[in-house]
Amino acid sequence: MAFKGLRPITYGGREVWPLIEGGKGVSATNHMSSGAWAAAGGIGTVSAVNADSYDAEGKIIPQIYDQLTRLERHEQLVRYAIDGAVEQVKRAYDIASGKGAININVLWEMGGAQQVLEGVLERTRGLVAGVTCGAGMPYKLAEIAQRFNVNYLPIISSARAFRALWKRSYNKVADLMAAVVYEDPWLAGGHNGLSNAEDPEKPEDPYPRVQALRETMRAEGISDNVPIIMAGGVWYLREWDHWIDNPELGQIAFQYGTRPLLTEESPIPEGWKEALRHLEEGDILLHRFSPTGFYSSAVRNTFLRSLEARTERQIPYSRVEAGEHTVQLDVGVKGKNFWVAPKDRDRAREWFGQGHTEALKTPDDTVVFVSPGERGQIREDQAACMGCLSHCGFSSWKDHDDYSTGRLADPRSFCIQKTLQDIAHGGPVEDNLMFAGHSAFRFKRDPFYSNNFTPTVKQLVDRILTGD
Repeated sequence: MAFKGLRPITYGGREVWPLIEGGKGVSATNHMSSGAWAAAGGIGTVSAVNADSYDAEGKIIPQIYDQLTRLERHEQLVRYAIDGAVEQVKRAYDIASGKGAININVLWEMGGAQQVLEGVLERTRGLVAGVTCGAGMPYKLAEIAQRFNVNYLPIISSARAFRALWKRSYNKVADLMAAVVYEDPWLAGGHNGLSNAEDPEKPEDPYPRVQALRETMRAEGISDNVPIIMAGGVWYLREWDHWIDNPELGQIAFQYGTRPLLTEESPIPEGWKEALRHLEEGDILLHRFSPTGFYSSAVRNTFLRSLEARTERQIPYSRVEAGEHTVQLDVGVKGKNFWVAPKDRDRAREWFGQGHTEALKTPDDTVVFVSPGERGQIREDQAACMGCLSHCGFSSWKDHDDYSTGRLADPRSFCIQKTLQDIAHGGPVEDNLMFAGHSAFRFKRDPFYSNNFTPTVKQLVDRILTGD
């Protein structure tokens, strides 16, 4: 059966294709990719998560944090974030040349999210059509959008999450809610909204979940003309043909996060692009190592495998003899107040003999065994925290009140700002967090990319519109 095709929608006062470039931070979407996506007639998305700024010669300004305190470094990070996003928006708008539309994307759980969003919108009036926002429950998104008269497009992963946001806040600014992004937690790359009630090992069909979202929206009086944007797992549009012009679902649009990574305008380094060409099905891992506490999906490379191995070298302990904790741990720790099960002491001795000689306490009354080198790197990264999240499990930072979560810093996680900045600016792809969606293996199988072909954004959008 032939692909029925897409029809343009009206957004930001003009006709655009219902194709949205997924915003990916840090610096995995920027003015080049989003401006080109808009110029091709779609909705380009600048990532406003610690975006790059440039000096007078056009070179990227390194984001260096040499202040003494976390709070001072956090304040510097917010300044970097606002300046970078403003620069990216202005450049993207120029590239778009009046075509398509430019959105910005922020993570609600990023440090100083509200301050950053307001700072960017204040300095880009008339340039930004809308704001996509997820990674948390951004109740204040609607009132911020209203203040700056821009559209807002909340990113959610369930009808339940949307209903909570609508009831508490969004119903008061209904006219500016231009779309709702359904980000599938089992398919999308990066952070997602998988809840504790859902099983990461048991993916659910997105169709009934999106249908439930539409029914929830209808129950709240929201028109079927307000699109639901399907995000996660979208590759060939012909595979989604039954979603288009489907009265059960109402207006549907599609978001692409992974496919735009491999384009001429994509700002990610060549090593990252090359790695995408060689992925196999199953190479993307849905995991919970992120310091945000959220699930996220990334390439299962050396970086993630080392975190998996670290977590496996973990045993529970008690401060006193209790239950099966009948022996004292005698390797990796100082003092005698570590009571463990005999079998776990044997495991610990084995790890110690393999060179994992340092036991680090976690917030969950366990210890993990790492090498002296790993311990040194963990402690160095925790000490250098620049407050990039609203709440960080790795460093125990939070961006308000007393600036501490009150919990023990968790050595099973990592500094996400450090690794995302590193991979985006040429660091080794095996040793850093490499976000990608679960369909990334299709780069290797799709004939469009054969003979190492890298399309322009315009070529990619044109290809997508054919159904392929």
